[in-house]
Amino acid sequence: MEQPDRTPPAHRVMRQDDNGNRFLVARGLSRPAAEAMAAEFEARGHKQLYWVEPEASDEPEAPAEP
Repeated sequence: MEQPDRTPPAHRVMRQDDNGNRFLVARGLSRPAAEAMAAEFEARGHKQLYWVEPEASDEPEAPAEP
């Protein structure tokens, strides 16, 4: 019997600027590492919004070249 993959899902840190534009800050992190990074950026007093979200397992590693 095959064992299920118990690797915790990777998480990413996202940022939204004052104009509503969203940007990827970091990816491939554990949830605690991603939350720590988001908290660090927020503590610096930037006006941007930072949050953590899980990455989909089928997402490409890097954006496709145009």
